[in-house]
This record gives sequence, C-alpha cells and structure tokens, in this order.
Amino acid sequence: MTEFLSPVMSGRISEQIVGQIIRLIQQGRLKPGDRLLSERDLAQRFGVSRVTVRDALRVLEVRGLIEIRTGAAGGAFVTAPSTEVLSERFGDLIAMSTLSVHDVVEARLVMELGIVDLVLVHATDHDLAALADICDRSRHLVRRGAYDTQLSNDFHYGLAMAAHNQAVSKISESFRGPLRMASVRARETGGAAHVRSVDDHMAIVEDLKRRDRTAVRHHLAHHLARGTDLVGFAVVLAGGPAIVRDLPSLGDRA
Repeated sequence: MTEFLSPVMSGRISEQIVGQIIRLIQQGRLKPGDRLLSERDLAQRFGVSRVTVRDALRVLEVRGLIEIRTGAAGGAFVTAPSTEVLSERFGDLIAMSTLSVHDVVEARLVMELGIVDLVLVHATDHDLAALADICDRSRHLVRRGAYDTQLSNDFHYGLAMAAHNQAVSKISESFRGPLRMASVRARETGGAAHVRSVDDHMAIVEDLKRRDRTAVRHHLAHHLARGTDLVGFAVVLAGGPAIVRDLPSLGDRA
C-alpha cells in the first residue's frame, strides 16, 4: 500500500489523507479485511503528525470505511460500508429538512416504481415466495388485531431485494428510516389501514407472479399514495413517462 500513498500538502491535511485512502479503496488496492499501516508509519508516509493521522482515521471510521480494533492484534482495518451506516447518514441528511407527506410519497413512487421493473426481470420463485410469506404472516396478525408495522417495512425491503441489485438494496434501507410511510399511514384509521396495506401487498405479489407490469405498477402506485391527494398523480405516473407531460403542475396539486 505504501507505494500508493504520497505526502500531503498544506491545507486541510486530514481530509487529504482521507481522500487518498478512499481512492485506494475505490480502486480495489485496499479491500475489506486489509489492515492499514500503523499510525506511526502512516504519519511518516504522509509527513504529518500522528494526531493528524488519528483524526483522519476517525473520519474514515465514522463513514464506515474502517474498523479500529484494540489489543495486540489491533489496528485500522478496511471494512465494507454497511447498510446501517448508509441509512444513518442518509437519515441524518434528511433529518436536517422538514419532509412533507408529499415529499415522502413522491420519493417512494420514484424509487419503488423503478425498482419494480427490475424485480419483474430478476425476481426468482424464492423471492416471490418470501414476499407471499410476509403477506400470510401479516394477514394472520391482522385477523388477531396484532399487526406489526415492521412487516410492511419488511415487505418493501424484500421487494427491493428481489431486484438483485446491491445499489438498490442499499438505497432501499432508507425506507426503514427517514422515508418510512408512517407519516402517510397516520392519516388513516389504524385497523382499517393495516387491512388495506395487507390487501395491497397481496395484490402486488400476485401481479408479480403473473409478471403483469401494468397491474403491479398500478397497485404499487395506489398503495404508496393511498390516503393522500396524490393518488391520481401516482396512478398516472405508474402509466409511464409517455404521459407524465399531462400531469398537473406542482402548484395545481398544492
């Protein structure tokens, strides 16, 4: 690794160190599990103090790119960013803004209508069986009056996983945090909302089994926008880009 590191210049020195290490990870020269040089060796290589190196390592650790272990076999080890870290950072970013119900619904529509097209291509029988199992468990709990909204999160995450795309699965983690539908469903009566959600999920699974693109996009769009004044917009959006030009302006929907 040492031959790919170079002394840093004046300025925000710790950020330059972070940048060099990130580039090595992106280039595949550093892989998950690799151990970085010691603080002393890194300081010598970069021509900086150990305190500066330590600051850079803390930044990399916060970003989920390294894990710092203590003890005789300790050190800084490269690690793959986890979906939890991604979701937390994304959640922090979103939390800095005030999201309206419209913001959440429109974001989910854009992401999930795109995801479902990948699901139609890549989903396996096992994927669809897993989604159907979530629906069965949900229906059982609804009948008992003990529905767990986590099952709804699991359904949408399972839908994203069925796309078999790592980028999609990581982004979909945000559905469990800042883009949860809780603010939307809060407008509906609890028990009735749960029944409708389970029915919607079951219809989506049946559409996927038939590989019926039109039906699954329609049901998914209606499901996401249900209980808001965006239902008409959502259903039209589900029809495809060719008719988006006919949508009312944002001002018309306000």
